[in-house]
Amino acid sequence: MQNQFGITDLPYLLIESGKERIRAFSGHLSKEEILQLNKLTNIELIGIYFIKKESQKEMRLTLDATHLLKDQITKNIIELTELQMSDWLRGHDLNVQHKNGSFIIKYPPYFLGYGKSIKNKILNFIPKNRRLKNKLFE
Repeated sequence: MQNQFGITDLPYLLIESGKERIRAFSGHLSKEEILQLNKLTNIELIGIYFIKKESQKEMRLTLDATHLLKDQITKNIIELTELQMSDWLRGHDLNVQHKNGSFIIKYPPYFLGYGKSIKNKILNFIPKNRRLKNKLFE
């Protein structure tokens, strides 16, 4: 995470759930206590969905993770114009020429999620249920 986004400290207990998903837990239970509790009852989910492992070297931060880690994110940030921000929040990919890679999308001072630049566009990873339905500006 440090090489990718400049994040040096994750103040959460990270729990792998499934092959690619990592959840973050900020409660007072230790890993061992969670495992003991899981023996007594079935714990399906704990914490919030935080990171998706794209590969060994690349992690995709969720929208919630970008908000929680906003003070630490220092690398691979793309800042949007007002018009781009309006399109982004509605779930549109951006037709922008940029180097290939993973980026945190920002409309200062707000972090708006994660995008992946491929060729001449930045792919939008905002979940469909969090996208705006109407234009912000006319």
